[in-house]
Amino acid sequence: MTFQDRTLVCADCGAEFTFSAADQEFHAARGYQDPKRCPTCRQARRAERGGGGGSGGSRGERVMYDAVCSQCGAQTQVPFEPRLDKPVYCDDCFSKQRDSRPRS
Repeated sequence: MTFQDRTLVCADCGAEFTFSAADQEFHAARGYQDPKRCPTCRQARRAERGGGGGSGGSRGERVMYDAVCSQCGAQTQVPFEPRLDKPVYCDDCFSKQRDSRPRS
């Protein structure tokens, strides 16, 4: 099947946008329908819904906290604020801890 660029009209803002041959081929290969919204309106809709299309989207940067691994003493960063009463592990030590636990 040969694809050619097509002009579509956005269902939200009424603007015309190009549905490229490459995008058509991508959509067809995955069984997707033709887009109903222009790229600008699609991006705005994703932002409203809190989705990012898998790219991290509008959630912003993840806050990371500096910590010292409780097992090997290496400097590391973790996605939670460390507490003195809980151990913190670097990626390597965390993997070892997880792998050594009995599975139920």
